Amino acid sequence: MKGTRYADGSISYPGHPVGPDGSAPVDEVDLTEYTATVVTWTTSMSAPPGVREPNTLAIVEFDVDGEPVRALGQATTDEIEIGDEVRPVHVDELREPGAGIREPDSQEWDGYRFEPAE
Repeated sequence: MKGTRYADGSISYPGHPVGPDGSAPVDEVDLTEYTATVVTWTTSMSAPPGVREPNTLAIVEFDVDGEPVRALGQATTDEIEIGDEVRPVHVDELREPGAGIREPDSQEWDGYRFEPAE
């Protein structure tokens, strides 16, 4: 889970080829080394094919050396609240590769979910 740092010090996730001030990326930041705070969350009861139901999603905010970095992702549990501290954890399959209309080998299925930091 790599964030991108720009010349003005801002960090984005996912990264972009041009930063907020028009500059090119200067560095990467490994967000798995940080915890984040849940800003808001929702639970989808009607997920796309191959995605677990219910599917709790959270917008979280990392504090990386004073710079806020927000990310959206699945939560590992339905028991989260605004203000909870979470950490990103790698999972091999965010959804079942055989579901849906795309060829399974044409995509990557791994990624990160947010779990409570205890």
